[in-house]
Amino acid sequence: MYGWIWRHLPGNAWVRGFISLVLALAVVYVLFQYVFPWAEPLLPFGDVTVDGDGTSAMGAGR
Repeated sequence: MYGWIWRHLPGNAWVRGFISLVLALAVVYVLFQYVFPWAEPLLPFGDVTVDGDGTSAMGAGR
């Protein structure tokens, strides 16, 4: 896949490298600005099973 992208970019190696860097930065920007904030409520990071005294909610009676 990366070879296909590299072959289809215009210019010499320096120009292709610069364009590749710009494309990678654009992908990272889009992920952090749009994709991750959209997906964050769907992820279970807020579902904890430890209560306030440090014991597990499921193993509290053990």
